[in-house]
Amino acid sequence: MAQEVRGVIAPGKNEPVRVETLVIPAPGPGEAVVQVQACGVCHTDLHYKQGGISDDYPFLLGHEAAGVVEEVGEGVTDVAPGDFVILNWRAVCGQCRACKRGRPWYCFDTHNAQQKMTLASTGQELEPALGIGAFAEKTLVAAGQCTKVDPSVSPAVAGLLGCGVMAGIGAAINTGQVGRGDTVAVIGCGGVGDAAIAGARLAGAARIIAVDIDDRKLTTAEKMGATHSVNSATVDPVEAIRELTGGFGADVVIEAVGRPETYKQAFYARDLAGTVVLVGVPTPEMKLELPLLDVFGRGGSLKSSWYGDCLPSRDFPMLVDLHQQGRLDLGAFVTETIALDEVEKAFERMHGGDVLRSVVVF
Repeated sequence: MAQEVRGVIAPGKNEPVRVETLVIPAPGPGEAVVQVQACGVCHTDLHYKQGGISDDYPFLLGHEAAGVVEEVGEGVTDVAPGDFVILNWRAVCGQCRACKRGRPWYCFDTHNAQQKMTLASTGQELEPALGIGAFAEKTLVAAGQCTKVDPSVSPAVAGLLGCGVMAGIGAAINTGQVGRGDTVAVIGCGGVGDAAIAGARLAGAARIIAVDIDDRKLTTAEKMGATHSVNSATVDPVEAIRELTGGFGADVVIEAVGRPETYKQAFYARDLAGTVVLVGVPTPEMKLELPLLDVFGRGGSLKSSWYGDCLPSRDFPMLVDLHQQGRLDLGAFVTETIALDEVEKAFERMHGGDVLRSVVVF
């Protein structure tokens, strides 16, 4: 049976978000309704609001979420009502060429719920952010977007694995393949960059260099595991990273900003045959120009990290376990918990660099 809930929508480009009454349809085949318990305010939600993703307004925002499965549709067997789950935005198909080659984290045909949630007042269909739309009391997703984890973990920290924290940790461990004794530099120390630092620390990196233009963020990065920090507003970050690595550059440089100028810094701050990982999300108009001879001559790997190249069914439970063991402090990413009607204010604080993560708690 369809039901009405409250949720946060972005009605138009750069317009303030607002809380509206939504209609959640009963789950169809392969779908699930999830009662949302917590949802992080991610920079990607701000991109949706600003029109940086698409112009398919209105959007139902929110995607870094955890909650409890309330109802499932026909054919769903992997989750059941009552399961505590983290929502993911790359439900693998199991049938595409990537999945059949044993690389489901690259799935080329990920999917979302087929039905649309709508505005109760007009019946207008909503476009859920990253196919989730979890700034809402309940949401409709594909069942494959639900990953069961230990229900004793706090929803406020578990939900962060649904996007930013997983993207950063995965950029270090899965994409960058940071190993014991490696030197790692992370450019951009927001939520994703700090998660990359935490991931590099988990992987056993010997030296982790945090780069940002905000001393407050660099202080937080050191708490997350950075051994050195560089304020790139006052010094050349490439020269600083080389100086800290014996003149060679880092084995792995993770770019967590998504801008051409910081990508170039990452490219030239790596050692010969080193690895650059792009996990920061660029906007459509951005262009990159590099001398092709430098690309050839420096060797190594230039990689893009899709969602931390994660496999939710493998990685979410593992990271929750590490958190429960005290080896990964997910709580350190939560700056504040807020109510549903405070999302617009959270975006303002995000602009000012005042928070690592605001988390809506229901």
